[in-house]
Amino acid sequence: MINLYEFAPAWGIPNLGAFCVKTETFLRMTGLDYEIKYTVPLSAPKGKLPYIEDNGNKIADSRFIIDYLKKQYGVDPDKDLTSEEKAISTSFQRLIEDDLYWVMIYARWGNKDANWALNKQAIFGGLPPVIRDIVSALVRKQILKQIHGHGMGRHSTEEIYHLGRVSLTALSDFLGEKTFFMGSKPTTLDAAAFGVLANIIWCPVQSPLKEHALKQENLGAFCDRMKQQFFAGKQSNVAKEKAKEAA
Repeated sequence: MINLYEFAPAWGIPNLGAFCVKTETFLRMTGLDYEIKYTVPLSAPKGKLPYIEDNGNKIADSRFIIDYLKKQYGVDPDKDLTSEEKAISTSFQRLIEDDLYWVMIYARWGNKDANWALNKQAIFGGLPPVIRDIVSALVRKQILKQIHGHGMGRHSTEEIYHLGRVSLTALSDFLGEKTFFMGSKPTTLDAAAFGVLANIIWCPVQSPLKEHALKQENLGAFCDRMKQQFFAGKQSNVAKEKAKEAA
């Protein structure tokens, strides 16, 4: 059994971690059996979520997790893509995960206190007040340092959101009227896109990034399709077990 370690869900989104959503979507997309273990990054092999445990192996980082699952279980939603299409898919995944993701993180953790308050409550709300304030402040400082180290945090707020809008427009233009990014069938790119886009569009955090995303109606419709196909009416094995216990 594959154990998926991720944040607890919030805001009606499958998970407040974009890469957790990506990984769980891939698992559902490929029909692999798994159980969710809600945790915090402190216990993660690389200090970040998600990670999985499978047959005694711990694999961290969504990219390495997906590579492992493809090889270990022979599942690959990208198998019908041409070499050119795989190159395009990889490029858009980098745009999503190495650029747009950091704009999203800045919107949550950065300069707007109202957004930080929402994020703080979602992540740290279960802690006692005094501990919550201390831990959240330390984590926020670390995240802001990471944003700066990435390079995104070295720009002005206006510049950061400009870069985010450019990425969203590129995604919207590429998706066009297609059902999924690479055509009529979902692929790994769709899992990656859903993870970040759902955490922009459906998150209560308000920002110029979200405003622009909402204007790209095909991106919102894409998220609705992904949720309907892979999450609507479906429970993780953990939820199923809890339901059995309560019965």
